[in-house]
Amino acid sequence: MSVTLILVIITVLASLYAWNNQDLLRKWIFNPYSVNEYRQYYRFVTSGFIHNDFVHLLFNMLVLWMFGEQVEYVFAAIYGISGKAIFVALYLLGIIVSDIPTYLKHKNHAYYNALGASGGVASVLFSFILFAPAQKLYLYGIIGLPGIVWAALYLLYSAYMGKRGADNINHDAHLYGALFGVGFTILVYPKVILHFIDQLGNLSLF
Repeated sequence: MSVTLILVIITVLASLYAWNNQDLLRKWIFNPYSVNEYRQYYRFVTSGFIHNDFVHLLFNMLVLWMFGEQVEYVFAAIYGISGKAIFVALYLLGIIVSDIPTYLKHKNHAYYNALGASGGVASVLFSFILFAPAQKLYLYGIIGLPGIVWAALYLLYSAYMGKRGADNINHDAHLYGALFGVGFTILVYPKVILHFIDQLGNLSLF
């Protein structure tokens, strides 16, 4: 069984349990005020294993499963068994690091909460795109564009919506999770930069 699938199973079980245990949900959710006032740093991690609802959970876990399996395979092919540990670090650190800007922005706001694996999932997705920027990715199975194009649109949208703050989605986590995924992948495998440039030669919008 892949590490990716294990992470998916753990997250699904944790989310299902939290939906039926509101005390646990309140303890695990990312509340920057509680982190700042009571030093509850564990929330940086636990909040990534619970979700708001079924759609939120399903979307994150589908993306993690589809792209995580491939990123895990690539790291394992490069570094052997250590590659799996590197993949876990990418995912978990993505969850943690992506919430740091949110923490700094809302650490004095007692009623602000966030949850979900989106930061870690974005890290994995952008690691995949770094390895395969020209590969077509399909939105809802219909609109197919190269990964690098989706990546640019994703970053622009997340940055714009993060500044607007007009909905209940933590767009900052999406943005910084994605950027962390790129930085982490380059750090652990610098040759990916040359591979990325080489793959751009295969880029085709149609």
